[in-house]
Amino acid sequence: MRRLTIAVPLLAVVAVGALSAGPAQARAGRPVPAAENCTATACHFDVPPGTYDVTVVLGGDTAASTSIGGETRRSLLPETVTGAGRPVRRGFTVDVRTPEGEPTGPEGTPGLDLVIAGSAPAVAGIRVTPAEFRVVGAARPGDRRPGTRQVLLVGDSTVCDQPGDPYSGWGQQLPQYFRRGLSVANYADSGESTVSYLATPALFPAVRSLIREHDLVLIQLAHNDKTTDEATYRSNLRTLVAGVRAQGGRPVLVTPVVRRWFNADGTLDNGTALLVNGLGVDHPAVIRSVAAAEHVPLVDLTARTKALVESLGVEGSKALYLYDEKRDNTHTSARGATAYAALVRDELLALHLVPRALVRVG
Repeated sequence: MRRLTIAVPLLAVVAVGALSAGPAQARAGRPVPAAENCTATACHFDVPPGTYDVTVVLGGDTAASTSIGGETRRSLLPETVTGAGRPVRRGFTVDVRTPEGEPTGPEGTPGLDLVIAGSAPAVAGIRVTPAEFRVVGAARPGDRRPGTRQVLLVGDSTVCDQPGDPYSGWGQQLPQYFRRGLSVANYADSGESTVSYLATPALFPAVRSLIREHDLVLIQLAHNDKTTDEATYRSNLRTLVAGVRAQGGRPVLVTPVVRRWFNADGTLDNGTALLVNGLGVDHPAVIRSVAAAEHVPLVDLTARTKALVESLGVEGSKALYLYDEKRDNTHTSARGATAYAALVRDELLALHLVPRALVRVG
């Protein structure tokens, strides 16, 4: 049985403000007693929707290995090894919203929920505060805007916060690669095409209302555009790009992750695997074309995932998908989603779209 150590006192602090009543509510900025926030494997903070900075102190008297997840199965902090008597401090920023997972899914639980995991977890302290505000250099005197940068995700089931094991979208794994100061707001939703994403109020209209100046909006929609003709698909991508820019955000087009369909020679099939639909629309090619024409940064995730899947081969690549569990060659396992999220992180760094200081590598 795993042993969990939580040192006493465990500080759980939320900022002063009008918070809803509850056992973990902050009062006048004073620390909230640990027993009211945490059990052996989880913590709950009664905070309203918003963006929160979380600082954790990991480790204890003996060697430990701890990871932190939260909300709808998001990975927020990768497993971290600590030596005996050598605690470390780590931080991340988390998006708290309703619904907490897929935008068209169930509401989930209110507040912020964190899960303490790892092979030998030990947590010495947790602090939760609203994301800091700072004065933007070019702003008018007294004008204050959020200092925390935000990455919003527009996508389908290969990206979304999947509600149930063993499914996992790469957007669900992306937060663990960012440090405090850079949050991920995952508005990907299962089954969505460019057509439905634009038309559903809880999807793109909601995303647009959340975009702040300079926020990144990553757009990966293709898997469900099976009956969308090329002209419509191209027009929809341009509408998404224009909608982000109109709000002051920065769109980033992302080509879709590949499906695991092999040819006899060990390469991926040029049709199904590489997202060419029944009308002959080559989705990745159209995305690349729109990115070039609209001067939009491009994350070519199709090319990156193709290279990885082919390098692992027919057998090795099964673990990236849900082949063994569901005979599913489209949706990724936690392992596959984590690997694909790392590819997205690497591309964002290579394109200089996120500050290196706010990114976890290695």
